[in-house]
Amino acid sequence: MEGAFSVANSTMLRILHIIAVLAVAICSTAGLMPAQQPAPPPLQSHIDPQARQMLDRAIKALGGQAFLNAKSLTSKGRVFFFQDGATAGLEPYESWMLYPDKRRFSYGKTKPVILINNGDKGWELDRYGLIAQPDQQLHSWILSTRYGFENLLRLRINEPGVLIQVGKMDFEDNVPTQGIDITALGGISVRLDLHRQTYLPSRISYRIRNVKEDAWDDYSIFYSDYKAFDGVQTPMHIARFLNGERVGEIFLNFAHYNEDYPANYFIAE
Repeated sequence: MEGAFSVANSTMLRILHIIAVLAVAICSTAGLMPAQQPAPPPLQSHIDPQARQMLDRAIKALGGQAFLNAKSLTSKGRVFFFQDGATAGLEPYESWMLYPDKRRFSYGKTKPVILINNGDKGWELDRYGLIAQPDQQLHSWILSTRYGFENLLRLRINEPGVLIQVGKMDFEDNVPTQGIDITALGGISVRLDLHRQTYLPSRISYRIRNVKEDAWDDYSIFYSDYKAFDGVQTPMHIARFLNGERVGEIFLNFAHYNEDYPANYFIAE
């Protein structure tokens, strides 16, 4: 009976959350919220206390305040590229990340290619000159940054109207995991899997509507082989999947937090 009540209560929270989101959207669309009227109160977040406790343990495992206060991440290693599930290339890389959404990523040996991202803008610089990043590449960057564990645990779980519940237990590569289900205000559902012993993030998965192909795309990011740098637990192996196919993989061999970068590092010039 207690399990049934928990499921029913979880379902009711999700229903109430969806109704609240729809009510705001419908009223706004129908013109029921004229400009002269006061704005409606912000939507309340619904966070299961047990899920909140798990998230706090995950943040503590990652380094606590050192993780939350990290401003930048400099890393080096190897990056693998994939096409149709097979390895299409391997290159050394260097990355300069300024949280939450700026990046400079250089890969290649003699004449490296440089990717520059700044919010929802992106450029690619190679020996032939500067061009805008292809739409799909830019879209993947925006999503992976928005829902990567750094921004998920620092920003997304604290946004108004978020719904967070305890998810299912699972196994990833024979590692026992505990899921946490996160529903953002826009209706995007994200599943965060934590290692059941260490509480470090093991996998993040989410589904996004592909408007061009009128279908859903399933994204997954796997994290493993954590090591501490500057007080922050850092995954040395990150693999990305799209619709079940491996699309990218990096192996870090160096990481450093809170380095200062030149002012023009994330501007295409």
